[in-house]
Amino acid sequence: MRKIILMMSVSLDGFFEGPDRELDWHLVDEEVHGHFNRRMSTVGAFLDGRVTYEMMAGFWPTADSAPSSPASVTEFAAIWRDMPKFVFSRTLDRAGWNTTVVRDVVVEDIRALQAQPGGDMLVGGADLAATFMRLGLIDEFELYVHPVVLGRGTPLFSPSGVTPLPLRLTGTHTFGNGVVLLHYRRPLDE
Repeated sequence: MRKIILMMSVSLDGFFEGPDRELDWHLVDEEVHGHFNRRMSTVGAFLDGRVTYEMMAGFWPTADSAPSSPASVTEFAAIWRDMPKFVFSRTLDRAGWNTTVVRDVVVEDIRALQAQPGGDMLVGGADLAATFMRLGLIDEFELYVHPVVLGRGTPLFSPSGVTPLPLRLTGTHTFGNGVVLLHYRRPLDE
């Protein structure tokens, strides 16, 4: 069965975006971007909330059209366009670029999607991740901790509705720019 993985960048103090939704503090150099591309090229689908989907759809479909686009950007633009995507939204009527609009997170439907062949699925967006966590649908966490303290912003893990979830650290990787990947799994007995 395919795993559902929450893969997000986060500040040292736990925010995934700044107070005005800014992401300019992300330290994504060629090493980190190359790692993202290699990782994301192996997955089977992106599961995004509407805000995350619209942010991605606002940039990635044409990100490789500029001759000055770095190779890592050109590579990810193709990965993003071709990847099956599921956007969870009650307001979108349709979405492009190989995307299916899903109205609600229904556990049975997600489990059926997991049972299909293909690579693991990545969850994007804090609200959607909170829903998946509440329903026990996230199998692994890949958190890219950036060496910056924002002081305020949107926390990755909202304090409301989250019950303790014990995790097992299965790997770490430190990038040259100070970003650290922390990879956690749910214990096997769950």
